[in-house]
Amino acid sequence: MPKATTIRRLLGLAAAVLLAVGGRAEAATTTQAGTLADGAAWLIEVPDGWNGTLLLYSHGYTSPGSSNPARDVGDPLTRAALLSQGFALAGSSYATTGWAIHEALPDQVAVLDLFEGLVGKPARTIAWGHSLGGIITAGLIQRYPHRFDAALPMCGVLAGGVGTWNQALDAAFAFATLAAPGSGLDLVHIANPGANLGLAQGALAAAQATAQGRARLALAAALADTPGWFDPTSPEPAANDLVAREANQFLWMKFVTFPFIFALRAELELRAGGNPSWNTGVDYRRQLRRSANREQVVAAYQDAGLDLEADLEALEHAPRIAADPAAVSYLAANIVFDGRIRVPVLTLHTDGDGLVNVEQESAYRRTVEDAGRQELLRQVYVHRAGHCTFTPAETVAALGALLDRLDSGRWHGLRADDMNARAAALGPGMNLITSGSAVVPTPPAYVPYHPARFLRPFDAVRERHRGCGREEARN
Repeated sequence: MPKATTIRRLLGLAAAVLLAVGGRAEAATTTQAGTLADGAAWLIEVPDGWNGTLLLYSHGYTSPGSSNPARDVGDPLTRAALLSQGFALAGSSYATTGWAIHEALPDQVAVLDLFEGLVGKPARTIAWGHSLGGIITAGLIQRYPHRFDAALPMCGVLAGGVGTWNQALDAAFAFATLAAPGSGLDLVHIANPGANLGLAQGALAAAQATAQGRARLALAAALADTPGWFDPTSPEPAANDLVAREANQFLWMKFVTFPFIFALRAELELRAGGNPSWNTGVDYRRQLRRSANREQVVAAYQDAGLDLEADLEALEHAPRIAADPAAVSYLAANIVFDGRIRVPVLTLHTDGDGLVNVEQESAYRRTVEDAGRQELLRQVYVHRAGHCTFTPAETVAALGALLDRLDSGRWHGLRADDMNARAAALGPGMNLITSGSAVVPTPPAYVPYHPARFLRPFDAVRERHRGCGREEARN
C-alpha cells in the first residue's frame, strides 16, 4: 500500500481526475460504515445516480498486528474515477489479519447482504480484488456463484493456497540446504518467526557476497520462478544480464518473499493447526528444467565454477518435509480451485511479480480448461516489475473490458493495443504509479504474454482420489 504522504498526493490528484472524467463532487457520495458480528469493519459508498452495478472489493494480505481497516477499492484515483461513473463500492476488513480467507469469504458475503438491506439489490455485482484479495475474489465466485455476475482477480494467488505455499517451501528448502546448511533455519513449524527471519536474512546477505552463493540464490529463485526484475520504474534487465537479474532476485528475497516464507508462514501454520506444505517426492532436477529461469541458473553456476549437478544431488538426498494432513485440508478449504466458473472472469497480472508469480495464471487457466469453462475466462498482462503495480488507468481499463463482456455477451477489445488505448484515453492523471513516496507518470503497458507453467500445481479434483504428501507437479 502507498505511504501516507503518497496517499495524500493521490487524494489531491483525485480531484483533478473527477473533473477529467466528468465526475461528481465528493459530497454526492453517500458513505456508510459499521462492524459485522465477528468484528470485521465494513464500508459502502454509493454515488448519487448510482448506475446499478456494485463492485465488491477484496483487499490483500494484512500482516498480523497491522492496522486493518475496511477497504472498498485499491487506491484513491480509481475510487474517484469509479464513483464519478456511478459505480457503488463496498468491502470489509475481514475479521482477522494474515491468511484470512476463512473469515474473508463469509465477511464479504455479509457485506453484500448489508448492501441489499441498506441500498437495494444491485442489477449486477462484480467481485474484484488484489493479491490475497485476488484469491478471495476467485473464491467468492466459486463458493457463492449466484451472488456475482463477473469477477476481476488482480495479481491474485490463483494457484490456490496449497500450491502457493508448496512452491514457497521449495525455494526455502533449496536456500537452507545449499546456502545456509547447518544454520538451524526453521522451514516449517516455525517457533520464533522474528528470530527465524533474522537468521534467514543473515544467511542471505552472506550468500549474496560470493559468486557461489549468488548462484545458489539464483537456483532457489528459479524454483519459485522469481523474476529478475524488481523496480517498476526501471526497464527489465536483459535476459543475459546475469548480474542484474540475480541482484533483483536478491531484492525480492530480502524485502518481500523471505518475510513470508521464514516468518509469516507461522501465522498460517497457527490457523491451519500444523504444516500444510510438503516436498516429499519432488524432483528438483525436473522442477529446474521447467523453470522460466533455468538458463540463468545454468549460466550462473558456470560463471561461479560450481557443479550444478552436485547441488541438485544434494537437494535430492536432503531430508524432506511431510505435511500435516489436517493442515493441508484447512489450506485446501481456504482455498483451492475446481475451475467450474459460472460467470465471466478476467484476470490481470504484471509479468514481473516476485511475490505472486505470473505463472500462477497458468495454473488457474489449466484448472478452468480442465473443467471445460475456458470460454468464461480471459487473462491480460502488464509488462512491469512489482506486485500489483498497475496504474489506475490499467485497472479501470480492465474493469471496462469486463463490463463490455457483460453488456455484449462476448469478449472483445482485449488485445494489448486495445487495452493500452483504453487506458491512455483516461489521461495522464490516471496513468501513474507510486514508487516509495513518489508518484511516477507511467504509460500503459499491456502486452501479449503467455506465462510459463506453474511449478507446483495442486489439483483439487485429483487429490480427492489420492493422499497428500506425494509429488503432484505433473503438468
